Amino acid sequence: MKVLFRSRIDMPAALELTRDLADRLGTRGAVVVFDAGTGAALGRPGEPIASTDADVIVCVGGDGTILLAVHEMGRQRPILGVNYGEVGFLADLEPAEASAFLDGLVGGFTVEPRMRIMISVDGSVIGTALNEAVIVTSRPAKMLRFSVLIDGVRSEHFRADGLLVSTPTGSTAYAMSAGGPLVDPRIEGFLLVPLAPYMLSSRPHLISSDRRVELGLESSKPAHLVIDGQAQFELDQHALLRVERSAEPALFVDVGRNFFEKVDRKLRRL
Repeated sequence: MKVLFRSRIDMPAALELTRDLADRLGTRGAVVVFDAGTGAALGRPGEPIASTDADVIVCVGGDGTILLAVHEMGRQRPILGVNYGEVGFLADLEPAEASAFLDGLVGGFTVEPRMRIMISVDGSVIGTALNEAVIVTSRPAKMLRFSVLIDGVRSEHFRADGLLVSTPTGSTAYAMSAGGPLVDPRIEGFLLVPLAPYMLSSRPHLISSDRRVELGLESSKPAHLVIDGQAQFELDQHALLRVERSAEPALFVDVGRNFFEKVDRKLRRL
């Protein structure tokens, strides 16, 4: 088994934990490598995560570290997150638990797929999100006008500060802060959450991923599309976005932790 380690490189304690976990796993028969940035920070050889053939990616950091790894991978590979951030909802293990779990990793593991969404703008694919894609105005305190079309039928037409399209996995991230519901990640659907809508009737929608969902931007004001907080694109004033289920889900090592237990532990007891 080959395991690639990626760490937050701005935290010496995270790098130290990464080195210790990697050295320990190496003594148990695994082939251990580091991604290029982590390797450079530790003074060890590294390889690009985009072209790695590792069986597992171990990320030591917060959700941003994991999201960046998902975005950089050429082909999705199972990720195991060790939390060294704040909430770290995508990271299933705390530092104190990591060594014991990794000891058994070489013996085999199961994988949990997580739906991603693919975003097209005016017919061209521009990115894929594990958490969310959000359309926001580039001018503070200015509203945008949106249309939502489902299977070609306009279901919503409203003004708001922005519009967020989330996966079920992302329902515990920005979408939750914006007033959206928590969604079981085993459900495959698109969660649409208006950001500060002008009308009280503009409510979040959970739409089956089998439907054709299009978002029309109707505004004279400039806007940006931000995907997973990692990539930003400028949108034309009358852009048409299409939301589809990605053919390639993200993959996470299943540590046997119930989603709703994690919600209680990480989100209700902060």
